[in-house]
Amino acid sequence: MPRYRLTLEYDGSGYNGFQAQADQPTVQGAVERAITAFCGETVRIAAAGRTDTGVHATGQVIGIDLERTWPAATVMNALNAHMVDEAVAVLDCVAAEPDWHARFSATGRRYLYRILNRPGRPALDRGRVWHVRKPLDAVAMHAAAQALVGLHDFTTFRDINCQSKSPLKTLDVARVSQVGEEVHLVFEARSFLHRQVRSMAGTLAEVGLGRWAVADVAAALEARDRAACGPVAPATGLYLTGVSY
Repeated sequence: MPRYRLTLEYDGSGYNGFQAQADQPTVQGAVERAITAFCGETVRIAAAGRTDTGVHATGQVIGIDLERTWPAATVMNALNAHMVDEAVAVLDCVAAEPDWHARFSATGRRYLYRILNRPGRPALDRGRVWHVRKPLDAVAMHAAAQALVGLHDFTTFRDINCQSKSPLKTLDVARVSQVGEEVHLVFEARSFLHRQVRSMAGTLAEVGLGRWAVADVAAALEARDRAACGPVAPATGLYLTGVSY
C-alpha cells in the first residue's frame, strides 16, 4: 500500500480544529472528503500536529495510504481540485517510506505567533493575527523568553485538559522579534503540550506591555502551577510553520 507525505497550508478560521469531528467542519474532514472524491477510497489521515480551532498552518504535514499507486503530482493536483471551496491547499506531495509516520517520525515542530501591534484594527489580516493596540517591548519579551529554553517542567504553560503523559518538554528555540508593525514569536521543539505555545505567547505579551518584569516569566515557569500562567493568547495568531524529520 503506497504511502504519501503531503504538506498543507490552511486558514483555520472556519474550522473546528484539525481533527475530524462529527457534524463539525475540520481540516481533516476536508482533506479526507477530497481523497474520497479523487479515488473513491475512505481513508484516515495522520498529521504531525492536531491544531486547535482557529489555528492556521503554512507547513502542516500529513500522511496518507492509498490502495493504488499514483504519481505524487497527481495526488496533489487532484486533492487541490477537490478542495477549491475549502481554505486548505496541498503545497507538496512526495512518496514516503512504508515505516514513515507524519506524527511519530517527526523530530521537530516550529510555530509562529503573530501579534499585530498598532492602534488600528486589522482588515486584511482579520482572524489571522492577535491585535494588541498598546506598544509592546519585543526586546524585553525576547529576554524573558530565554528562560523557557531547555528542558523544563512546563506545567504552568500546560492546558488543564492536556493529555500528554508528562509536563516535561525541551524547548529548543524561543525567539521574539519586531517585524514592521508586528511582533513575531517563534518556538521550536520536538513536541509541545496542549496550548503551550499560546500560553507562552500570552505570558510574554504581559512582559511586552510592562505588566510583568522579565524575571517574572522564569518565576512562573518555576512555580509549575497553571495559575501562575499569564493570559492565554487567542488562536488567531498561531501558525504551525514547519515539521522536521
